[in-house]
Amino acid sequence: MSAAPPRYDGPRALAQSLSAFARNAAADAHWDREGLRGDTEYRDLGLAAATGGRVGAKHIRTLAPLREPLGWHWHDMTAHYVYVLHGWLTFRFAGIEGDVTLHAGDGLSQPAGVPHTVIARADDLEVIEINEPAAYGTWDLTEAPAPWR
Repeated sequence: MSAAPPRYDGPRALAQSLSAFARNAAADAHWDREGLRGDTEYRDLGLAAATGGRVGAKHIRTLAPLREPLGWHWHDMTAHYVYVLHGWLTFRFAGIEGDVTLHAGDGLSQPAGVPHTVIARADDLEVIEINEPAAYGTWDLTEAPAPWR
């Protein structure tokens, strides 16, 4: 039992819930290549529809080896979380010293809006990405931030 008061009156009936009921079965999974990278495929996990676009979640898996770092870029989101299901990947973030490597079972709250790049990854990488909001833009930087220039 929580000691803090609830943020809204409850319990609520399903018709009054703050998000929709949504089940995403592996057997019905649809993968597409309509994401940011041509060497990966994406599976929408249904959070965008369930939350009216407030939160998005994707299962992402690589299809080919990473031949070179992705390039520095940033996303216009307010929260971004990465959880590694299989394999590993190595990031660089503006303002964070050194490389940041995640392995299967590791998660990272990626600083939203901060320039970053992936410099290496496993050929069979699989991650779950959760972001707020579900739809967002991505912008490439023309040069790396210090100290990687």
